[in-house]
Amino acid sequence: MAKTRFLAIILFLIGALAGYFDAAPFLAPESFLARFPFRLGLDLSGGAQLVYQADVSLLAASEIKESMEGLRDVIERRVNHLGVAEPIVQVEKHGEERRLIVELAGISDVNQAIKMIGATPYLEFRVERPAAERDAILEKQKTDNSLSEDPYFIPSILTGRYLKRAALDFNQTTFEPVVNLEFNSEGENIFSNLTRENIGKRLAIYIDGTPLSAPTVREEIIGGRAQISGKFTPEQAKTLVKDLNAGALPIPIKLISQQNIGASLGSDALARGIRAGLYGAMAIAVFLILWYRIPGLVAILALLIYISLVLALFKLIPVTLTAAGIAGFILSMGVAVDANILIFERFKEETRSGKNIAFALEDGFKRGWTSIRDSNISSFITAMILYWFSTSLVRGFALTLGLGILVSLFSALIITKIFIFALGVRQVNRISSFLFGAGFRNIS
Repeated sequence: MAKTRFLAIILFLIGALAGYFDAAPFLAPESFLARFPFRLGLDLSGGAQLVYQADVSLLAASEIKESMEGLRDVIERRVNHLGVAEPIVQVEKHGEERRLIVELAGISDVNQAIKMIGATPYLEFRVERPAAERDAILEKQKTDNSLSEDPYFIPSILTGRYLKRAALDFNQTTFEPVVNLEFNSEGENIFSNLTRENIGKRLAIYIDGTPLSAPTVREEIIGGRAQISGKFTPEQAKTLVKDLNAGALPIPIKLISQQNIGASLGSDALARGIRAGLYGAMAIAVFLILWYRIPGLVAILALLIYISLVLALFKLIPVTLTAAGIAGFILSMGVAVDANILIFERFKEETRSGKNIAFALEDGFKRGWTSIRDSNISSFITAMILYWFSTSLVRGFALTLGLGILVSLFSALIITKIFIFALGVRQVNRISSFLFGAGFRNIS
């Protein structure tokens, strides 16, 4: 009994600490714990929305979908690397146009958002133009001052679409900085062909029509990995790596719309959501106390600890809360209450069979476990499927629901059990008969 009560005190303290951690930004704004605020999504905190138009005119119809998905992945990586909370990056078909919608929560300055994402560079590799063509173009440009045509290099089919990543490294012998390139499986073959056909020539890298580098091909490069070496300073090599990664876009895009999204609608939704949650929690608490009395009161305490723990997890992971995410959390509260009710109903059945309170509670938890396990596993699987196969908003809902389900299991089977056994009530008398009864009946 002493051990059970000690565990109950520990759990209570953990719940209290988690609750203080959750409320620290409001109770003690200057404290260390206040440095862990809740992260709010675009719909709750406001932000910026950018709309890009993708140029798919040079692509075959069969390649458009894959290219747009690649474009979305590149922009998502770029935004995630910048630490923006739960960005929404999605592809949209508008008539015959293909668009990319980027929504960034917490970004109040849309120009800053554009700067954070970066320009919309288009990376391409160009092969060296034959000397005769080069001279002819240069001669022509002397007379008509036409500078539109590049006299030195010809665009190839190798673009940023095929570049997986660039990274800074150092030569192990000379310790000079070098730039490593890695191409995807498609780019591996294209790059191999290009290097085989241009041994001894330069292979220029252009971004938005501006040359970045023009290394000389020494041999055919297979395997999709290459290295650019030269008399780089570390800063020059870093800049080149940054430009290469920034330009690894599958297709050219152009910014056609930008706007700030205010948080007023989100604030209203958040306030309504919190109000609805409080009313719902109060209704549940009244029902549990009136219907299950002492077990109901214990369930409420366990539910409060459950809420504190889940919110603390949201801050620590961290989880970006959107209106959909809050809905998932509130739904998981219902799951947690369901688990307690299942246990209490099994407890009622055991007491009707003549068992004392302690044995009836023990069997109630054992019999309730199978139902709780099956329902929670099915709900958790659903949450996982939603998380893996859906878009950002639904993923937020699935994530909060899944976390809530896991913590609800701990709450119902550990916290509630320890608290109720810590009361130490075993025998049935007039008082315990009423306090542990349910509905309109006492324990007989």
